[in-house]
Order: sequence, then structure tokens, then C-alpha cells
Amino acid sequence: MRSMLWLLPLNLLRLCGCETHEVRDKEDFMLLAGSHISQPAGGLHSGGNDAFNCARPLPAGSRDYFESLRSRGATHFKVPLSWAGLLPSGLPSEPRRPVVRCYRSLLEQLLEVGLQPLVVLHGSTVPEALGSRFGGWERPELAQMFERYAEFAFMEFGELVRAWVTLSHLDDFWDEQSEYAVSTQQNILRTTSNVYQLHHRMFTDENFLSVRVAYDCAAQSNFYKELSNLQQSSGHVPLLIYKMTIQDCSADQFQPLGNVLKVLKNNDLDVLGFDMVDMFGMPDLNETPNRIPYYIGGATIKSNYESVWDKFGNQSKLERDQFLRESFPSGFEWATSSESFRVEGGWSEDGKGETIWDRFGHENKVFNNQTADLACDSYHKIEYDVYLLRGLQVNTYQFSISWARIFPHGRQGSHSEKGTVYYDKLINALLESGIQPVVTLHHWDLPQALQDYGGWTNASIVEAFKDYADFCFSRFGDRVKAWNTFSSPWVVSHAGYGTGKHPPGTKDYVVASYQVTHNMLKSHAEAWHVYNDKHRGKQGGRVGIALNSDWAEPMDPSRPEDISAADRYLQFMLGWFAHPIFVDGDYPALLKSQIERKRFDCTPAEPARIPVFTREESRRIRGTADFLGLNHYTSRLVNNSYGGCRPGPQGVGDFQAHVDPSWSPTGSDWIYSAPWGLRRLLNYISTEYLNVTKVPIYITANGMPTKHSEDILNDTIRVEYIRSYINEALKAIHIDGVDVQRFTVQSLMDGFEGPQGYSERFGLHHVNHDLPDRPRTPKQSAYFYSKVIENNGFSSTIARFYAQVSKNSGTKKLPFLPPSKVPSQARVVWRKFSNQTVFQRKLYHYGTFPEGFHWGVGSSAYQIEGGWNADGKGLSVWDTFTQKPGNIPDNANGNVACDSYQRLEEDLYMLRALKVKTYRFSLSWARIFPNGHRTSLNQNGVEYYNKLINGLRAHNITPMVTLYHWDLPQNLKGWDNVSMIDTFNDFCDFCFSTFGDRVKFWMTFNQPYTIAWAGYGLGQVPPNVRKPGDAPYRVAHNLLKAHARAYHTYDEKYRKSQGGLISIALNSDWVEPKDVDVPREVVAADRALQFTLGWFAHPIYKNGDYPDAMKWQVGNKSELQGLSESRLPSFTEEEKASIRGTADVFCVNHYTTKVVRQATARLKPPSYDYDRDLEEEEEPDAPTTAIKKQRAVAWGLRRLLNWIKEEYGDPEVYVMENGVATDAGTTVDDYGRVFYFKTYIDEVLKAHNLDGVKVRGYTASSLMDSFEWLNGYRVGFGLHHVDFMNPNLPRTPKLSAHYYYRVIMDNGFPATEDVKLLHGHFRKDFIWSTATASYQIEGGWRADGKGLSIWDKFAHTPLRVFDDDTGDVACDSYNKIGEDVAMLVRLKVTHYRFSISWSRVLPDGTNRHINEAGLDYYHRLVDALLAANIRPHITLYHWDLPQALQDVGGWENDTIVDRFRDYADLLFERLGRKVKFWITVNEPYNIAMVGHGYGAAAPGISFRPGTLPYLVGHNLIKAHAEAWHLYDDKYRATQKGIISITINSDWSEPRNPYKQEDIDAARRVVQFYIGWFAHPIFNGDYSNMMKTIIGERSLAAGLPKSRLPQFTPEEIRRIKGTHDYFGFNHYTTVLAFPVEYGGLQHYDADRGAGTIADRAWLDSGSSWLKVTPFGFRKILNFIKEEYGKPPIIITENGISERGAVDLNDLHRKHYYTNYINQALKAYLLDDVDIRGYTAWSLMDNLEWATGFSERFGLFHVDRSDPKLPRVAKDSVSLYSTLIACNGFPDPDAGPHECLNPEPEATGAPATPPAVDGVVNFLGMELSPADAGTGLYSILSLLLAATLGMISASCCFLKAKKRAWNKASIQTMGMERTF
Repeated sequence: MRSMLWLLPLNLLRLCGCETHEVRDKEDFMLLAGSHISQPAGGLHSGGNDAFNCARPLPAGSRDYFESLRSRGATHFKVPLSWAGLLPSGLPSEPRRPVVRCYRSLLEQLLEVGLQPLVVLHGSTVPEALGSRFGGWERPELAQMFERYAEFAFMEFGELVRAWVTLSHLDDFWDEQSEYAVSTQQNILRTTSNVYQLHHRMFTDENFLSVRVAYDCAAQSNFYKELSNLQQSSGHVPLLIYKMTIQDCSADQFQPLGNVLKVLKNNDLDVLGFDMVDMFGMPDLNETPNRIPYYIGGATIKSNYESVWDKFGNQSKLERDQFLRESFPSGFEWATSSESFRVEGGWSEDGKGETIWDRFGHENKVFNNQTADLACDSYHKIEYDVYLLRGLQVNTYQFSISWARIFPHGRQGSHSEKGTVYYDKLINALLESGIQPVVTLHHWDLPQALQDYGGWTNASIVEAFKDYADFCFSRFGDRVKAWNTFSSPWVVSHAGYGTGKHPPGTKDYVVASYQVTHNMLKSHAEAWHVYNDKHRGKQGGRVGIALNSDWAEPMDPSRPEDISAADRYLQFMLGWFAHPIFVDGDYPALLKSQIERKRFDCTPAEPARIPVFTREESRRIRGTADFLGLNHYTSRLVNNSYGGCRPGPQGVGDFQAHVDPSWSPTGSDWIYSAPWGLRRLLNYISTEYLNVTKVPIYITANGMPTKHSEDILNDTIRVEYIRSYINEALKAIHIDGVDVQRFTVQSLMDGFEGPQGYSERFGLHHVNHDLPDRPRTPKQSAYFYSKVIENNGFSSTIARFYAQVSKNSGTKKLPFLPPSKVPSQARVVWRKFSNQTVFQRKLYHYGTFPEGFHWGVGSSAYQIEGGWNADGKGLSVWDTFTQKPGNIPDNANGNVACDSYQRLEEDLYMLRALKVKTYRFSLSWARIFPNGHRTSLNQNGVEYYNKLINGLRAHNITPMVTLYHWDLPQNLKGWDNVSMIDTFNDFCDFCFSTFGDRVKFWMTFNQPYTIAWAGYGLGQVPPNVRKPGDAPYRVAHNLLKAHARAYHTYDEKYRKSQGGLISIALNSDWVEPKDVDVPREVVAADRALQFTLGWFAHPIYKNGDYPDAMKWQVGNKSELQGLSESRLPSFTEEEKASIRGTADVFCVNHYTTKVVRQATARLKPPSYDYDRDLEEEEEPDAPTTAIKKQRAVAWGLRRLLNWIKEEYGDPEVYVMENGVATDAGTTVDDYGRVFYFKTYIDEVLKAHNLDGVKVRGYTASSLMDSFEWLNGYRVGFGLHHVDFMNPNLPRTPKLSAHYYYRVIMDNGFPATEDVKLLHGHFRKDFIWSTATASYQIEGGWRADGKGLSIWDKFAHTPLRVFDDDTGDVACDSYNKIGEDVAMLVRLKVTHYRFSISWSRVLPDGTNRHINEAGLDYYHRLVDALLAANIRPHITLYHWDLPQALQDVGGWENDTIVDRFRDYADLLFERLGRKVKFWITVNEPYNIAMVGHGYGAAAPGISFRPGTLPYLVGHNLIKAHAEAWHLYDDKYRATQKGIISITINSDWSEPRNPYKQEDIDAARRVVQFYIGWFAHPIFNGDYSNMMKTIIGERSLAAGLPKSRLPQFTPEEIRRIKGTHDYFGFNHYTTVLAFPVEYGGLQHYDADRGAGTIADRAWLDSGSSWLKVTPFGFRKILNFIKEEYGKPPIIITENGISERGAVDLNDLHRKHYYTNYINQALKAYLLDDVDIRGYTAWSLMDNLEWATGFSERFGLFHVDRSDPKLPRVAKDSVSLYSTLIACNGFPDPDAGPHECLNPEPEATGAPATPPAVDGVVNFLGMELSPADAGTGLYSILSLLLAATLGMISASCCFLKAKKRAWNKASIQTMGMERTF
């Protein structure tokens, strides 16, 4: 050994305390490597020292090299810093930042692989750059600069370094003999000591002595002794052999190693470690220029990419594409996906914030200027989307949440509950259907509010995303167990912030793109930690990230540089995100070194700037995924290509990407089908990323688009794509052992595809974006994918698991029933139901069917199968019939029909989606026995039905099979031949034997009535026999016997082993007698039923024979016709016994109701029709349908079911067909069918729940539109629309399909919270009132100087008012103040709302003449009210404008504003001291629109509907405002009253709630109704909606300006806020839908909406008023939200009746109960500030243009009596009780005092003293005698009323068996309330 040189110690490891050599173990031992990292060709070296100095970026393979060192046992790596490189000027304030970053990258990379850096501050010689400036080490200035440099290094790298060396090459000048030697050495020692002290102050130190050793094998020096001496002389500090130079040692000499080992074993020495490269020899990084493998023992270890490429690169095409016939593992997750901005639409619905994609589309940056505003309208179509998922059979659905829908402004404070509820509903709907939700938190649609502050480039977004994620986890995590934080974040970084092709359109691939990735990674990590720390314990879910990546292959596999380029391609795409998360918390070293190299090469240009994670950030990011989600679509061929200084992956990464021209193209120019790439990519991911973090792979997106112009539905290219890619995933699992647990096909449906808009279609389902319904139709790929899911892959041997088919535990034989009487005992049904009122008949019943109820849907063979001559099928009579031109409209036939024979999977898809329990279908006899006989058995036909039955059972759908549904094999002789009985039995026997092991419900015939009468009587249907007198009877006879024979065959031969049921499907309309009170009409109705239903049911279900009514009728007719015997055949006793009881259940088909009356029909020609002796007509009030004489009469079904119960011994009943036809023009928006099902099914529910009918099942007719017999394809009954013009015959679910699914899921119509009564009370000072209007009740039209009003003139104009009624007398209230007040007292109201007749007070409308007599009438009324403790609530104007004002223009004339102000001033002055509640104008909408637009009310103007209503409305608003200001300025301070306007409005719901277009129409209806007047008064000016629509339509029509007048700014200020409360009149709700009026300039055209009513809603006496309580609560909430939560007084609400007077007004009691309860819900549950309620009306009165025909009153006014007496209706008791209780006391809380009757007040108000023998009585000046008579009359009336009330209350109490106490009525104090 020649020498050992030492350095002053610095610290090694930051440890607490000191270690000695006694306790040092092998884990502390340092094995040094480095510092040589050879550069690529042309790399830089620092003179003769080849240590890496960051003059160049890190070599691409440096990480591999470091890992090889670590694998060989190295623990530390020497890192010499370049002083001159770091600080070229020597000043720490002027570092060279690229070099700093380079060293940091080097240090981080070492730490990542587990190597600790040993950092050398400097070698020895003075850097030339510094020497020329400061001199050498002899100069103290240089030493000082070194100390500053050391401090800089500690600051920059200290947190990454635990071991430092100050100077590494002291021997270069320590032996120097120059004159400066001593000063140099002193400066170095002093400087080293200072640096140590500096470090000691900054960090905790442990000292060591670093030595350089020269070992000579030829020398005899004692290695141990030399080291021992050195340690002793240095104070026993640990030694580190920093460098060992070996000399004169042969290759086989191991002396250095042996000596070192000897030293290590000696406990006397404390050696920290040595340089293992010197000892053992280690490789440098000096291999090929572009790919640097590392070595272990001479063996090359390739990169993960190269390993995968080596595995697959040499595959032949045959090997590569070989198809694997295997199944996926059990429990594999099958999914499809969608993304919020692509499908949801509703871009501004319910407070959703704008997203960057909204902005992007609105700036016309998308193909064809398309936007995602509506997209697929999924925001309103949850049921539609989940329907598709059920059909697909996926068990998982991946969707993204719109951040801006949850937090409109991106941050937590802007939470939108309505948006959140949408996702609640979606998640719940998925779970209800057994589908697990997978939620992506962010899929590109950043809230624009966040983007306005920089979006993903702003670091604050990390916290915002964390909060958003936390909210989602908290809100949805109890149900969502799989989360993606991001999906394809690379696209955001690349296209959103790099190329700018996506929003936000930023083109900055130098900085922004990398910063975005940086922030997204940190956001992801924070979200993961939030879940992990806060939610995982309770929710047990998984959080990962879905990364997108192509597969990359070398363009030329023989070129290593192309292989390296392909590797770089993946690192720049997948590794950019995956490496930090799944490997080490930082970007891939290859990516970083590539970027650093470019930054060096391109200085001063900068093609990329990648941010640096802190050590804590890396730690926090690493491992933050429970799975790796992979979005993969395509592959690329990559070649090495110098990218220069061009920003972007290819430029920075030095590669170019290409596609092979042989790869199949798709609808996108970036996706080419290369399925093998998926398997290779999965292998690469598993090797590269999941060896470190062991998590599964979920394929979170895979799919391809087709072009808009391509075959939309027959997407065979997508089928092949999906098939191939799924199979490659299967290979990766089975062959390669990759842990793939989910496959997701993108996407569920065609959506908005970013910049491509709707021109590219990824969907498994086609969405027609040209139609407002956005109908969804499965493509062939959907059916294919569904089959793959069903088979769990591609195994050729598939294990089928069918639900166990339960056998019916024996059959109850039907009891023997005696024959029906004439009329039958079932006539009790008419007695029970026919006298029901419309209200009783239509009252909706809420409830559910019993568990196990059979919900089904049906079809029949000829209608849907097609394949009329396919695979050996024989001709049927319908095949023959339809081939003849002219027999069917449009010469249609069933040759193809719905092609169900070839499209079984498509039919099963629909059934799965509907989730029906049963499917009723029929067997085609001619498909099984082509010529009708067993000898012609067609196995192909049998196999089709086997597949159908097996498919049904596989999805737990019970097959209900009809053996014969009209399509008789043409070869057979027909049903008029008795031989058919045996032939049919043979067919049945074969079917029972072949299918009965799986079919447990059989029907022999469908509608034998139709076969007999339409086929053999009328001759309308095949076989077209027209023998109406006898053939129908013979055919029916044979059908009955054939049925019985088949039944017995099953019963005797198969029932025991198969355990099924067998019946027959009979059809019947319900028949209602024309007059139920006329006995012969009831007999006729009963006879009609016996001739249809009884014809077949009576023999089977009663006594084996025809009903006596038939036998009697036909027999007598036959005799009258001179026949020797009846045309109705007779059964032998044996036949009767055989037929009786041949049904296990009662199956009935029903569609409509008929009304019949007795009639004597013709004798000739003989006919079944004439035998019935009756005339038949339709129910006139029922809605028509697309088929003549088939009106929708829902209530008839309940009665029919009751009749079956009564007539046939209470059997179990199945409704086997029920449905309605719509015309061919109705495609998917079949709201009429929804109404039909809503009402018909409810009647079934009533029959079951209320009447005890044993209904066991309901089958909707039909599954899909089909061949509808004689109507061809002109009508459709289907729940699914079939496009018969499209050769693909696509099936699209209609609105009714989604409705029916919901009924099935709810098992009926369970009462919702909305229909349940809420118990509770209104505020203590609540206003309870009732109302009238002057013209409607006062009369006295010319009394005491009253002037004419516009209603006087209108009513006296012919044809204006119904029945020529007028208000001349009306209710004569002008003369009946006492009677009116008595009614109010009886009601217990606190207030009474009435109006002033303007023309009674001011006959000409002006203040020129005040009619004191008229004014005195109102004084007397007010005084009487106050005396009765009832507060007056006065309406200044309720439509009866003085005619004199109308003559000068009325409300059209601007001067009306001043006239109205003057009129109001008079009333405020005269009555204001006593009146504290005022309304300026009642229902300005009706004044403007009904009076001046439609002309249906006074003044009856209709010729300017586009302008006049708006002008009138304008003046009404200004007049109101002036009156309000007058009161506010002049009277409020002294009178202390309140004043406002009463606005009326219906609530509007969309006709189709799943349709944005209808939702928008409903919104317009409300805004054009209530908003017309409320918006200016409460918000200022007309709504933007009204102004925009009317303005645009006006200009489009060529008008110079809008037809809607404009307020001046001053008018807006004066009008806004002119309210003390919101006076509101409401009656009903409408359903709205859009209507296009073209250029018509009219209010209705401006509104652009039509309205209808739901048929299930209860009627009233007014055609426009339907009972819809739910709408009341909704519009009250609307007022609260829209107009700033004003106090609301409901100033009108009520219901009318027509026709005969019935004081038991059940409908009104129902109305008030439910409407007032909805108001209570709004008050208690929704915090709507409701101050009062007013019932309309106090009494029946003149209902404007309908005269006295419509009656709204609580009291009936008997107009047949000239005295017009007022008679209380039953609703008076109800309303007075509600008032007394101030709401709805809870019966569970015990008796309430408000229900205890109390004597009514009889005291009269104080009157002024009599003057001159005149008594003021109730405001009238009478003689004492007259007053006395009046007083006694009133007292008598009050006494009678009191007794009546006591009697009624006692009855009520007795019925309820409760005693409740009465609460006192609280009066309202104005000062403290408003």
C-alpha cells in the first residue's frame, strides 16, 4: 500500500445520536458506486474525469443503470457536483437553473431506485472560470466563494442528500511544493472546517473520515495496520474508503477482496464502506446511443417494453389473430360507459354552471356549429338510459359527474342540490336494476368559472377538486363502490392545453400542458387520500384513475432506435401519468431526461418545461390507486425521428407515429383497428407498473366510431372491433396471466363527440339527434355485446343456469256452477257501479298488487315472426290471405313482420329491459307442423321455440304460450270441420311433450270469439267464410270441444310431471246499459256479455253448456225463422261434462266498452248479430283511439272483472291482453298510451284491492309494433316502435315502455308522499277567507244610479254568455248583505274577499260623478263584516270596467292609468279607515288575454291578438303601480293596510317529462302566464324569455319593433316592488308540449306551446279545470324561488260542478282537502311564506261566459226560487272545520278540540241610534217593524244553521268515535305580520 490521504470529516447520515463500530451492522455498511456515467456517443466529459457533470441531460438509460447497481448490492452513488456548472459566475444568486434541475433529477432518480447519493462538492483544482477571476486556493477570496457555493448546494440539495464530501482530489495539490503550498493547504483546511460547521448548523451530523487508497498487490504493506493507524490518529472516527486504486494485481488475485473482508471482520476498526466498483468491477452506462440496457454478471436485462416486444414481436399474423374460445373468470365485470357532457344535455337546467365544453360549443368551434346543449337529453332520461343497460345485461355502468352540475362555480360554496339529485336518481335507478355504478369524477368538462382563473394550470384547483371529490364521496359513496378520479387526463393536457383542439383551447405545449398534468396528478392523489382517510373505512370502495394509451410498436423492428422510440411514445403518453402513481411518485426518468436534453440542445428556446414534485408530493402521489383504469382504442407504428426544438410529444420525444395502411379504419381519423395491441399493452402495463403496485387492471373504455353517413344500425364493423378487442383481453387473462377484471365498451349511445359533434358515433345504441325525443335504438353491436356478456366470453361450451321453474301445486278444479239466469246474478255489477258519479268513477286509487303479481307483455306468431317460408315453415291461412292484393291496407303482409324469427336476441333484449315477469307469445302451428300434421314435423321451427323459451328462462321470464292465435295451417280443413278437434289435440300433445318441461302456462286458443264470428260469420279474417247465421256457432262448438280435448290431454298426460296451468284466452268488451234504471236495458247489456264472453266462458266455467240467454235467443229466432231446430248446436251430456271445468284460471282480453240498448233485430238473414236483439254504440265521452269503435274507457275493465267474479264463481283472473292502438305517425312519444295504461291498470288495481277480484296478472299488448291484422302496419299497439321502413327493423322503446317498467317496479301505484295527507297547522294568524266578485253576485245592474259596465253590455249581446244568462240579478247580493254575511259567519272565515263595481261607484268611470248610493252599499257591507269579526279584503277591479271608459278605448287607452288611480283614491279615502286589505287588479292575464285576445270575455275583442293583449297588460301593470304608490304615499301611514295585485296562473308540467322540448314548453307556459305580470312587479320589467321570444318573432315577421311594449327605465323603477304580498289565484295544472305556429303573430304563437290534461286527472264542471293538487305546491314553490320568497295570500282556489244539483259535493271536499294540504306542505316542508287561503267561491254565481251552468260555490243558490235562497253544501262543513283547526290535526295525537262543535255567534253588531223612526239594520235603513221581522228571520236562520251544524257534527263524531276540541280563531295583526 502506497499511501492513504484523508479529508476533514463531514456528516454521514442525519441520525439522532452517534453510532460506534460495535453496533454498526451490515445494513449501515456503504457500498459505493459511481461516479462514472458514460454519455451517449458524443457525450461530454470533464477533461480526463469522466464523472457525469450535468453538462448534458441524464442519459435515457440512467435509471436502468442505477437499478443494476442496486441489484448488485450498491447502497450509495458518488455524485460530484460541478461548481462551475452550477455557478458560472461564482455567485449563488446567479445559478444555472437547468444544471440545478439536472442534478436534482439525478439525486431523485438515485433515491427512487434505493441508492443514497454521496455528494462531492468539488474535486481539487480551481475551476478555470473562477480561477481567472479569483485566483487559486492560496487566495482566501476563492475559499470564501467555495463556502458560499457549499451553502448554496446545501440549500438546493440538502433535503435529498444525507452524505457529503467537501473535496475529493486533494492529492492533486497536497504534495505541491510551490511557494503557495502552505497557504493553499491552510485555506483548504480552514474552508473545509467552516463548511462542516455550516452543515452542522443546518443538519444533524455524524462524522466520518473519507480516504483514497492505492492498493498494490506486489507490496507487502499491512492493509489492516495502515487503516488502524489512520483511525487512531484521527480520533477514531469511522473510515470510508472513498476510492481504491488497484495496481499490479492479476485477474485471478482476490487479495484486495480478502483483505477488505478481513478488515470488516475486525471489530477494532470502524469502516463505513468502500467503493465496490473498484473492488468488483461494475458497468458504465456506455452502450448504444439510444437504448442502454444494464447488466448483472454480464447478462443483459432489457427494458420492460423490450421484454414485451420480444415476447410478441415475432408472432406470425396467424398466431397473433388466433381466436380464443374461452370464458372470462367468474365475477368478471361487463360495462359500458358515457360521459356527462356527451350525453346529459340540460346545459343550463336547474342551476347548472357553464362548462368549458359549453363555452367551446357556443363559440362555434364544433363541427357544423353543433353544441352539447341537449346532447342525448340524459338529464331527463334516466329511465331511458337504464332501460338500455338492462337490455345489454351489463353489470356495471361507468358514467361521469358534471362538476358544474354539482358545484356550478366549481367550488364547494356553489352547491346545486337539484343537480346532485339527478345523480342520486341515476345511481338509485342503476342499483334497482342490479347494475353497479362506476363514477368518474372528471371527464374533461371543467366548470368555466374555474377556467376563468386558469383552470388546471392554477395550483388552487387541487384544493377545489379535493373538495368536489370529498362531496361526491360523501353524497354518493354509500352506493358507489368504484371511482375514477379522472378519465383520459392525457387528453386534457395534450388537446386542451397543448394543441388547443379541445377546450379551453390553450396552445401551450411548453409550459401549460405539463403544468396541467402536474396539477391533475396532485388532484388525483388528494382525492385518493380523502377517500382513503375519510371514507374507505365506512364505504369500502375503490378509487383509481382511467388513463388512456395507444399501443406503440416499432416501425422497423430491426432498428433498436425504433424500439426505443416506441418505448418513449408510451412513456410520453401512459407513463406521464402512470409512472408517478404506480411506480415512484415522479415522472418517468426517460421522459425527464428527454425533456432536459431538449432544453440543453434548444437553449435559449425551451420546447418543454416539466415541473418538479417535492419529495413530499412524490410520496403522496405514489401508490394512490386501487386499480389502473385503461382507456384504449388503437395502436401506432413509431419510428425514431429527431424532433428538433418543436414542442409536443413527438418533437420533444424524438419520434413519429404512423398507422399501418392494412389496419381497418373507423369513423375517426385517429382510431384504426389493431386489436392485438390491447393484449400487448396489457402485458406491458402489468410488467411496467403493476410489479410495484399490485392492483388489477380495469379496461375503462374501448370502442370505435362510425361516420354519420354509414349504416347506423347494422354496424358490423363495430361488432368485429368489439369481438376482436374483447378476445385480446381474454388472451391477456388466460394466456399471459394479466389481472384484468373489467371490460368497458364505449359507449352506451351515440353522443356529442367533442370537436366532431355528432358526426362520429361511438354508441352501442343509435340516438337520433335530429328528433327532439332523442330516441335510443339498439344497434347490432348492442345485441352482440349482450350475447358476449350472457356467455361471459366466447367459450364453445357454455354452462346455462336457468331459474328453477316452480310447479303449480295441484290445480283447484273449478266448482260446478248452475247456469246463469236471465239476466244473470252478475247484474249486481251494474247496480254497484253504474250510478257512480264521474268523480267516484275517476277517483284514482293508490296501492299495490300482491307480491308475485305476474306483469307481462305479449305478442303473437304471425304478427311478429316473419320468416313466412323460412326453414321449412308451411303456409298459414294468414299467409295466403295477405298475399292477395287489396285484402290489407297498403298490401301489407306478415312475410317479414318484425322478423322475430331471425331477431330473437333483439326481442329478448326488450323483455330484459322491461323487466317483465312473463312473456305471452303464440306458436306458429305451420312452423312446427308445416301441413298441420305431426308427420310434417319441422325441427327448425321447434328449435326456434326452444331457443326462445330457453332465452326467456335464462332471464327469469315465465313463458305464457298460446297454442293457437289465428294462424291455421293452410293445408287443414278449418274449424267448421270436427276432424280439427283431433288434429289440434295432436299438435297440443306434441307441444306439451316438447316444451312442457319449461312452459308452465298454456292457453289453447286466443279469442275464440274472433275466430268464430270474424272468421266464419263476417268473413273479415281468414278463412273469410261469410255464414253469419250458423257457421260461427258450429265453429265455436268445435273450438270448445278442441279446447276441452287439449285440456284433458295435458291434465291426464302431463300435469303430474310438468305441473303447469292451462286455460283459454277469451275476449270481451264491457257493456254498459243505455239506462241502468230501465230493466230491459240491463237485460240487454247482460245478454250482450253472454253472447260474447259467456258464449265460451259459460260452458267452461259453469255447467258445460251455453248460457240460457243464448240458447233462448237463438232458439226462438230459429223458430221464428221457420227452422226445425236451433242454429246453436247443443252439447251431449258427455260433452258438457268434458267441457265443464276445463280451465285452471280465467284469462281475458279487454280493450274497450260499449253502450247497448234493447232493440228488436231483423229475422233475415239469420245472423249471430241479429240474434242478440240489441243496438250498440260507443261511450261518447271517452277518448278515441287509432282504431274505430275502440275508445279508451278505463272504468269498463273494473266492471268486467267484477262481472267475471260474480258470474263465474270468483276465479283467479289474468288480464292477458290490454292495450291501445296509435296511428303510424306516433313513434316513440306515445303519451296517449301512457294515459291508457295509467287508467286501465288502476282499474285492475281497484278491482283487486277494493272489490276483491282475484286478479293474478296483467299483460300489456303488445311488446312492439307489429302486423296488426286487418290494419296492417297503419296502427301500432307496441311498447316499442318498429321502423318497418328500415330493413334492420329497429326496435326503439317508446315513452310507454318506460312508464310500464316503472309500474312493474312499483308493483302498481303506491301512494307517494305527494298524495299522502300531511298533518299540521298553518301560522296562528293565518287568513281564512272566501271570495266573490261584484258582477258575479251583486245584481242590481241599474239600481240606485249604477252605470253600465262592459259585462253588462257583453252579457246582453247575443251568443256571448251561455244560455243567455246575465248578471242583471245574479245572486242579488246587492239586496242580501245579511244573508251573505250569515254564510260567512257559518263558514268561520276570518276574511271576506269581494270586489267593488267601479261603475256602481263612478257610473262613467271618472270622479266627475260619485254615486253615493252605490258607495253606501259597500259601507254597509264592510260594517256588517266587521261587526261579525270578519275583515274585508277588497279588490278594486275584477273585470267590470265602466262601459263609458271602454267607449274611449278602455284598457287600451293610456289615460286609463290615471282614471284607475283616481278611482282607487276615492275608495282608499272613503273605505280605507275600515279596510286593511286591498287588491288593485284581479287576474290581469284574463283581462288582457281572454277579454282582449280571445274575446271570450268582456269587452270581447279578438281581432288584434298579437298586439292588443300586450298593450292592455302594459297599462294594467302601470295602473296597478300607480294605485300602489298612491296608497303607499298617501294612506299607508294612517290606515296601516296592505295592498297588492292578484295574479292567476296554472302550473304547467311537460307532457313528456323525459323530453327537454316539452320541459321548455312547460316553462314557457308558466313564464307567459304568471311571469307576464309578476316579473315586472316583483323583479322589474318583463322576463327575458318574453322579451326575447316576442321580439325575435316580431322582427322575423317584418315588424319594425317588438309587439311587446317596453317600459322606460323610470317606469321599471316605479313598477318594481309595488307589492306587499303576492296575491295568487290558482285552480289547475296543464301538460305542455311545443307547437310551431309559423309566422302567426299571436300570444299563443309567441308562447309556442299547446296544453292538454292527463286522462287520469279528475274532472270538474269546467272543461279547463282538472283536479291536480300536486301542481299547487309546485307553483307555490316556483313563486318562492322566482320572486324572492314573498308572503303569499292565496286569493282564489276552488272547483266547479255542472248538471244536477247535489249538495253532497264530494268532489269539492276532495279538492279542498287536497289543495289546502298541498299548501300546508309548501308552508311546513318547503318554507313557502303562505299567509292566507281563499276558497272560491262563497256561493254559486254567474260564472262569466258560462253563465250559471258552472257552479263554484260552497253554498248553492237556488235559482228556481225567486228569493234566491242560499243552501249550504257538504263542503261548508269541511271548510269550516279546516278553518277551526287551522289545518289538519294529527289523529294519532289524540282528540283535537277544533272538532268539538260550539254554538255559533248570534249577536248583532252595534248599530247607530235610530233617526226619526228609521232603524239602521245590517246597513239598511228600515222601519222598526221591518227590522224586527228581519232580525227574527235572521235569528231563525242562524238557529236552524246552528242546529244543522250540531246535528252534522254529532254524526261526524259518531262516525269517527272521537272528540276533539275547538280552537279559537286568531285575528291577524297587520303591523306585526307584514
